[in-house]
Amino acid sequence: MAARPRTLPAAASPILVACALALHDGVFYAPSALACLLISLLMQIGANFANDLFDFERGADAAERPGPTRVTASGMISPDSMRLGIIITFGLACLPGLYLALRAGWPMILLGLAIILAALAYSGGPLPYGYNALGDISVFLFFGVAAVCGTYYTQALTLPLTAWLSSISIGLLIVNILVVNNTRDIPSDRIANKRTLAVLLGREAMLAEYLLCLIAAYIIPLCLWIFRLTSIGGLLSWLSLPPAILLFREFSRAEGPSLNKTLGKTAQLAFLFAVLFSVGILLPGIG
Repeated sequence: MAARPRTLPAAASPILVACALALHDGVFYAPSALACLLISLLMQIGANFANDLFDFERGADAAERPGPTRVTASGMISPDSMRLGIIITFGLACLPGLYLALRAGWPMILLGLAIILAALAYSGGPLPYGYNALGDISVFLFFGVAAVCGTYYTQALTLPLTAWLSSISIGLLIVNILVVNNTRDIPSDRIANKRTLAVLLGREAMLAEYLLCLIAAYIIPLCLWIFRLTSIGGLLSWLSLPPAILLFREFSRAEGPSLNKTLGKTAQLAFLFAVLFSVGILLPGIG
């Protein structure tokens, strides 16, 4: 429950896209790809553990919170056990990280440490940035840009424009998971003085952010094709546009605990987009 498995497809999405791009460019390297997948999943789980613990310690997980049960706040897991879980999870992520450092150089160590610090500082430490309206940009940078570009780089040891641009689409779709989460938690976050963008700007602004992220995410594959950076196959990702529209309508109408389903579907949308985009750019015979 603490790992929040419904969010894990989103952690795999940027790795999938990066690997598809690497295959397309003839630079795919399976050991690096597998290491990046393991790191991404473990980092996501570790971040979920850390948020569970630190939100409890800051009083943000009140009983009336509409989200899924938090295991530390409910007493299912003690704070000390959760701390141990965080240490073990991030420690396990460091093992494949060391391999990537040997292959791609010391910048991988810096990137790994930055991701761990970002996961811990989201709701922990003296100035948790998740409590100060910086969560959205952090998720975009680390779970979008860094994940896609880092995965590609550890295989090719170079970084083309296609990887940078593709990371924008995935990053924006993953940001929308946080948008739904924070919109659901507006009442309890206000009580806990957790100043997310949703708390500061309100629900209507979150609807606008969700929609803008969707629009930009789907424009990127079109731009990649127009400028001949990928084949028209990348537009296969647009097959996920109808469910994306339905999901936006659902988000605009759902309230409270019903947003839990919307959150899960938003994570699934990011994964579906990644799968379709990846398959599309790898289809043979499409110019």
